[in-house]
Amino acid sequence: MNHRRTLQAAGILGAFAVGLGAFGAHWLRDFLLERGTANSWETAVRYHLLHSFGLLCVAIWQRHSPLPWLTRLGWISWLWVVGILLFSGSLYGLALGGPRWLGPVTPLGGLAFIGGWILIFVTGLSEKKNAD
Repeated sequence: MNHRRTLQAAGILGAFAVGLGAFGAHWLRDFLLERGTANSWETAVRYHLLHSFGLLCVAIWQRHSPLPWLTRLGWISWLWVVGILLFSGSLYGLALGGPRWLGPVTPLGGLAFIGGWILIFVTGLSEKKNAD
C-alpha cells in the first residue's frame, strides 16, 4: 500500500471509528448496556481509532522514507487495516448479537495488529543499521 492509499485508509477508517463511537455512545447505549456488551463496543472503537491514527502516522512515514522501507511500511498498513476489520469488526458484530463464530475472528485481528507493530520494530532496527 502506498502513502496515498494508506492516507485514504486512515481517513475513512478514522471517520468510521468516530462515527461508530458516537453511535454506540448515543443511539445504541441502552441496547449495549442491556446486552452487557458496552465494554466490547468501546474496546472495538478504541483499537479502531488508535490504529486509524497509526495508519496516518505510517502514511507520513511512507511519504518521507527511502525506497527500501516502502514495502515494509506497506505491509504495516495492510496488517493494520486487516486488524481493524477483523478485531474491531468482530467485536462490533458480537456486541450487536452477531453469530458466535465471530469470537475466534477477534484474535486474528489482534495478531494482525501485533504483526504491524513488530514490523515497525524491525524497520527501526533496519534504519538504525543504515544510519550508522
